[in-house]
Amino acid sequence: MNSILRPVRKIRGGAKVPHMKDTADCKTVFMPSPPEITLPMQQHIGAPCRPTVKVGEEVKVGQVVGDSDAFVSAPIHSGVSGKVKAIKSILLPGGQRADAIVIESDGLDTYADTMGPRDVHDKASLLSAIRTSGLVGIGGAGFPLSVKLAIKDDSGVDTLVVNGAECEPYITSDFRESVEFPGRVIAGVEMVMASLGLKKAYIGIEDNKPQGIQALKKVLDKRPAGGLDIDIVELPARYPQGAEKMLIYATTGRRVPVGGLPSDAGCVVMNISSVSVLCYYIWTGIPMISKRVTVSGGAVNDPKNVMVRIGTPIGDVIDFCGGLKEEPTKLITGGPMMGVAQYDRNMPLLKQNNAILALTKEETQIPQEQPCIRCGRCVHACPMSLMPAQIERASRNEDVVQLAKLGVMSCMECGSCAYACPSKRPLVQYMKYAKTVARKKVSG
Repeated sequence: MNSILRPVRKIRGGAKVPHMKDTADCKTVFMPSPPEITLPMQQHIGAPCRPTVKVGEEVKVGQVVGDSDAFVSAPIHSGVSGKVKAIKSILLPGGQRADAIVIESDGLDTYADTMGPRDVHDKASLLSAIRTSGLVGIGGAGFPLSVKLAIKDDSGVDTLVVNGAECEPYITSDFRESVEFPGRVIAGVEMVMASLGLKKAYIGIEDNKPQGIQALKKVLDKRPAGGLDIDIVELPARYPQGAEKMLIYATTGRRVPVGGLPSDAGCVVMNISSVSVLCYYIWTGIPMISKRVTVSGGAVNDPKNVMVRIGTPIGDVIDFCGGLKEEPTKLITGGPMMGVAQYDRNMPLLKQNNAILALTKEETQIPQEQPCIRCGRCVHACPMSLMPAQIERASRNEDVVQLAKLGVMSCMECGSCAYACPSKRPLVQYMKYAKTVARKKVSG
């Protein structure tokens, strides 16, 4: 069975956000190797890497320059050949400091002699390949993929759910993956299914991306009969359709329990670009050294999708797209709903970045906050069935008991509540603060 299905269930709440996907028809262009890259040792959830090179040392493309013995971690590779110029501490946009390796390119792009196809034939060899690839969640928090797929044999996981929803405004990098490399996506799905012994796979993709849906279906239709069971699920375009719990519910009808993981619903979730990049690594041995990012926003002269070496300053990427029409009011990596504001254009592109948005004043106007009118629209919009207005009040009072009763830790900070609020209250900021209050009280 390889067909296009409608969603099993519609997600609760969410928001009908504007798409603004002006780069959907922009084919990926490759940015030349930059003269210098900066590689922070913290580009994933979990333990930071330690530098494995020294200042003055010569490195090659694909060489490991940072690694850790911790289980929840992923190695970091150089995207250029050249010399280690410095190892220094930098301030990341999240407010934490991390060591970073600065590499001066020699312009030769000499690859390490470790390149070559990987032998993947079972679960152990797949996890080993993923670990050495350095692959982390693309477009999200950067969870190491080798940890996500390290499911126990008796876990009951039988389904792979591939996230191709890309529901945030502006971003089209995943869409371009489905259009430009559909064969690689399907091959990657097959590799994961076969290695982990999964019975079923669903590729969830929103119905405003018909080109991507048809490109994937065309590949599926050419497969011989009797192959692995892979279906495409055409999802209604609604934010946050791509959130793990929402996507699992829409494609399979299964519910992830409160505080649980996708594995508790018998599923493992991968981003569509992650699947494709994993396949590329297995075919070539070239690790995660570059990323496709959507460069867009009203302040950008020539918005496009660009393949960029990880560690390239985001300002250089913007310059490659014709520079700026005007000084942006806000510079964001990721989407406008859940992205991270940047304080410096010299900040390097990270593994988990899937977009660079330079937004104008008109695109980022912050309306005047008004008193809550108790309309309940935030409750209706919350995909996790929370009560944001009550959580706000409890956070102001630092009422940890009430915050626990209200289930604040289930909030995924999607921003649907704030988007729906007619009083324009910054509810997602209050939700983040409430979770901080709850954590501090528990740890203190």
